[in-house]
Amino acid sequence: MKTHHDYRVKLFEEKGFVRKRCEKCGQYFWTLDVERKTCGDSPCDMYSFIGNPITKKRYSYTEMVKTFLKFFERHGHTPVRRYPVTARRWRDDILLTIASIAVFQPWVTKGIVEPVANPLVIAQPCIRLNDIDNVGRTGRHLTSFTMGGHHAFNKEDREIYWTDRTVELCFNFMKELGIPEESLTFIESWWEGGGNAGPCYEVTSHGVELATLVFMKYEKVGDTYREMPLRVVDTGYGIERFLWVSQGTPTIYDALFSNIIERLKESAKNIPGGSLDMEEILKESATLAGLMDIEGRGDLKILRREVARRLGMDVEKLERILSPMEDIYAIADHTRCLAFMLGDGIVPSNVREGYLARLVLRKTLRYMERVGITLSLGEIVDLHLEELKELYPELLEMRDYIMDVIDVEVKRYRETLSRGRGIVERLLKSKKEITLEDLIELYDSKGIPPEVVVEVAREIGGDVKIEIPDNFYTLVAERHERKKSEEKEDKKK
Repeated sequence: MKTHHDYRVKLFEEKGFVRKRCEKCGQYFWTLDVERKTCGDSPCDMYSFIGNPITKKRYSYTEMVKTFLKFFERHGHTPVRRYPVTARRWRDDILLTIASIAVFQPWVTKGIVEPVANPLVIAQPCIRLNDIDNVGRTGRHLTSFTMGGHHAFNKEDREIYWTDRTVELCFNFMKELGIPEESLTFIESWWEGGGNAGPCYEVTSHGVELATLVFMKYEKVGDTYREMPLRVVDTGYGIERFLWVSQGTPTIYDALFSNIIERLKESAKNIPGGSLDMEEILKESATLAGLMDIEGRGDLKILRREVARRLGMDVEKLERILSPMEDIYAIADHTRCLAFMLGDGIVPSNVREGYLARLVLRKTLRYMERVGITLSLGEIVDLHLEELKELYPELLEMRDYIMDVIDVEVKRYRETLSRGRGIVERLLKSKKEITLEDLIELYDSKGIPPEVVVEVAREIGGDVKIEIPDNFYTLVAERHERKKSEEKEDKKK
């Protein structure tokens, strides 16, 4: 359901923004560029910031977080410390903190509990695993990311600010960073999440969405919507994306994890050498990934074919060149995700958020084996703890616990693989085809990765049909996150 909403705001009138309709996707948007024909977001527009940074200076992750918080503090917002990445501490419908507003749902957004400050600003580390199989491959997907949010909670007897001020603050923040005004587009859209909904703007520049401005005023009850007692300004600024466009690197990983990536490359045994222009290949792949909008689909074969065609290269050769580097990107991302998960006290297990932590950890170990990383998993996570200590000293304080957990989990993983090979051999002898359900069951109940199933099949020979979908781990993560939602619904009955 999308209710009527007047997307005009004071700033648009003052600055001379015009409302247009994208000739590709059909969405309405606001822009200062009267000649613009497309909405400004991928896949309608290609990335035009790679090799061409769009801010007035280059930012590090720490600098970008501080810049965001300080800007909104100067404009009347109280900075609030981050919440843990495990949302189960305060709500029963999700396992992980997936957005900055999630830390205020449902108690604050329902008006039951007063916010800690009003208005407030927060830089909240979040974790989403719904695209985990795309991490490293598309150039932009992350499992852990930081959502900058400035929030205002409006009551009938106390108005903080609403659409006009929200858009003005966003515009002025972009302007302070040096992002050209005429490159900005405000796309009219609709948002839902955590039981709430409302109209929103998606704010883009140079082909990438940088922020979402949500005006949360509805509560979703079954298939219907009712007005909330509060009207909530819910904004989400992609801190890592601002970092990326400030550096113009081929991928978001090169901007965010440059030091760690260099250490991983030095430690990797299976990185192809030669005179190939890796940066040009990565740039082409990341740009096309944005244009193809492969979000959530998981199948990257089409992307591979198109990149190879553009570069005049054989697909198999491109795969051999790109895969090790993409694995390194995924290792850099996943180990930061583990730093937050374990640092915030998640214990790897076979259930709930513990299952998701174990999934990320074991997937990382598979990548490390494939690329031949000589650093230990603990050593890589420790690199993140050092880089994050200025903003999140509490993670460094958990170092001993984190290292102990990793040591135990790595040992369990090795034992699982040792036992699992025999299980797989017996299964292969009894079946002509290993289905997706078989692979998920082996992973869920025995901890055996699908790649091991394929390896064993090759070793023993035969013609057993096995096909691993590109989004296998996404499917597994979604299944466990869905179980959590179903548990909540069962409790209501």
